[in-house]
Amino acid sequence: MEVAKTIESVRSLVRAARSAGKKIGFVPTMGALHIAHISLIEAAIKECDFVVVSIFVNPTQFVPGEDFEKYPRPLEADLKICEKAGVDVVFAPTPEQMYPSENITWVNVGKLTETLCGRSRPGHFRGVTTVCAKLFNIVAPDIAFFGQKDAQQAVVIRRMVADLNMPLKIVVCPTVREPNGLAVSSRNQYLTDQQKQDATYIYKSLQKCREMIEAGTTDTETITAEMRKILGQAPLIQIEYASIVNAETLQSIDRITGKVLAAVAVRIGPARLIDNILVDARKK
Repeated sequence: MEVAKTIESVRSLVRAARSAGKKIGFVPTMGALHIAHISLIEAAIKECDFVVVSIFVNPTQFVPGEDFEKYPRPLEADLKICEKAGVDVVFAPTPEQMYPSENITWVNVGKLTETLCGRSRPGHFRGVTTVCAKLFNIVAPDIAFFGQKDAQQAVVIRRMVADLNMPLKIVVCPTVREPNGLAVSSRNQYLTDQQKQDATYIYKSLQKCREMIEAGTTDTETITAEMRKILGQAPLIQIEYASIVNAETLQSIDRITGKVLAAVAVRIGPARLIDNILVDARKK
């Protein structure tokens, strides 16, 4: 496994692989790798001939007051995980390598970034889309792999790629969960045992949503009220949102008629946790 710390070096390695006729897979991460990241890497290895993983804690997607300085950066452990998983190249640039001067060019995706997490994290998705556009330009993958847990991010990135005619495919892989249903996240390590227990109510609320839709309930306000009731059973949870939106446009809906995204964001202690499920009312 090669470790590239400069744009020039990762481009050179990818260029050599492409000249050998290899399909390039790419998994962008912020490090602190866990089993959900490994599932993305495994999907990339299965579908591609040459896999690049980026490890970069992107400063431009953190809004004021968030955990940029505290975000875990166990690079050596991450490199061992990548090597064991069979990654070909890890691209681990510094902020100075990615942003050598004041960044005044940004990629903005409208509408899709104005709902859900976009409401409480102004500027976050601008940072995500810009760094992903930069990484796609640097690595030039055939396929990039993202997780369903970050559903809004996946929808936004897919739209950016389509709108800007970027020559790559976006694959979204299923959310990886703990045995108790809690979605695996790098931020779970911030939680105490009690906070982790309370966090299981996030998925319980989403399961309730699925049950109600499958039972024929179509009024979103009725369903989200039940979701909030379940979340309210956990004393340490502060609800940011519990929403049901159109799965493609991410816009709020009053009645469920097709495929929807049910999404939750909460704060528990020092962590902000998100989770979601896709439900198709036409399939019961």
